[in-house]
Amino acid sequence: MTSQLFAICFNATRPSGLAQFWSGVLGWELADGPDDDVAILPPDAAGFRIRFLPSQEPKIGQNRAHFDLTSSSPEDQEQTVTRALEFGGKHIDVGQLPEDGHVVLADPDGNEFCVIEAGNKFLADTGFIGALACDGTQEVGYFWSEALRWPLVWDQDQETAIQSPNGGTKITWGGPPVAPKTGTNRLYFELTLPADADRQAEVDRLISLGATCTDIGEGDGGRVLMLDPDGNEFAVQKPR
Repeated sequence: MTSQLFAICFNATRPSGLAQFWSGVLGWELADGPDDDVAILPPDAAGFRIRFLPSQEPKIGQNRAHFDLTSSSPEDQEQTVTRALEFGGKHIDVGQLPEDGHVVLADPDGNEFCVIEAGNKFLADTGFIGALACDGTQEVGYFWSEALRWPLVWDQDQETAIQSPNGGTKITWGGPPVAPKTGTNRLYFELTLPADADRQAEVDRLISLGATCTDIGEGDGGRVLMLDPDGNEFAVQKPR
């Protein structure tokens, strides 16, 4: 059986504080759980959760992935920006132009995200988190389309995007040039399988698609740690 996207994980210096920020910005509820498993839950049970895991690794350069939040109107965009600033976010400059309609911010841990202007047709059918926008190759877009069995909804000029058959957030890859990877990614995917699935068979399938297992092997909580074709970390959790 195919893996499902269970969570987008943030490596965070203060997991509980970062969870409070994103809960406030998105309006998602905090999940009940142990102190080392901080998560917020999507409003739709079919969506992914966001987990915040402790890490003291310093942030080096821009993240390889960031959220694009959608807006229904200029006023709605302004309200989202204001709410993010009130919860501890800040404006940052990543080279955006004055005439660009989107607003670039960082959360309290320095992770970049954008609040997109109203009327963006590409994100019209996605929800509040319109996209997880990634720096990556066309090959890695193809890999994740096969890995999750999510269809390609964009494949042009080496830029790719996939979306669940159920709709919701798109995952996009911008194509070349792809910046060199520096250190462990702060954001990564966590996959899970149905309770009766054979995890080793799924790991073998992912390897056949182009993934590799890390030297770390099996991590805490029964997670198999892997790399996609661009070298991005992801985890395959034991069946739930």
